[in-house]
Amino acid sequence: MNYKNSNGLNYILISDTALFQGCSPVETEKLLSGMQFFTKAYKKGVPVYHAGTPVSDIGIVLHGVVQIENNDLWGNKNIISLAQAGEVFAEAYACIPREPMMVDVIALEDCEILFLNVPRLFQLASSGKGEYSVLIRNLTMISARKNLLLSRRILHTSSKKIRGRLLSYLSHQAELQGSRYIDIPLNRQQLADYLSLDRSALSKELAKMKQDGLLDYHKNSFVLKNV
Repeated sequence: MNYKNSNGLNYILISDTALFQGCSPVETEKLLSGMQFFTKAYKKGVPVYHAGTPVSDIGIVLHGVVQIENNDLWGNKNIISLAQAGEVFAEAYACIPREPMMVDVIALEDCEILFLNVPRLFQLASSGKGEYSVLIRNLTMISARKNLLLSRRILHTSSKKIRGRLLSYLSHQAELQGSRYIDIPLNRQQLADYLSLDRSALSKELAKMKQDGLLDYHKNSFVLKNV
């Protein structure tokens, strides 16, 4: 059963998000009642945030997936990360007043997003309302995890060779999934963008790695072989 009130918010769903981890639906409703927030739906491909725009609200994905990406003047795209249902984005920018976004946030599919005003959260937490400390703690943990993910991406792209980048990424996925039979969350273009590679060059190198007996694959499913 969905726990909703007159504003239509699903507090069970929100309680399962990273920011409200550890809160019951009743506690989540109470915390939100003192905050500034709104929800908004986005169609696939629609920008949520534009690079260069200062933001004061963090976004929590309730449904769908958003893509955080960097686009240069020549149209080259570099995928930074994905935020799926329950995950948070733009928290670092919202925590720093007037800090412009360095990335674009795009709806990868139809989405519903809950936006929370961070200055209001800080105001509530600093005014002696201890119940908001759980959100500050969760926000800190979210930021720390994001830093680790960015560090991991730097490691994946540190090799000058395409094969080195692919081996680093696929090895990490095997570690995460505990198997040499893995499914990756990125399609070919997304994988190329994430590893800062040309898609055709990536596809050619995958074919060579298959010929060399390092792996086998079909679409997003891979088998890593022990050579």
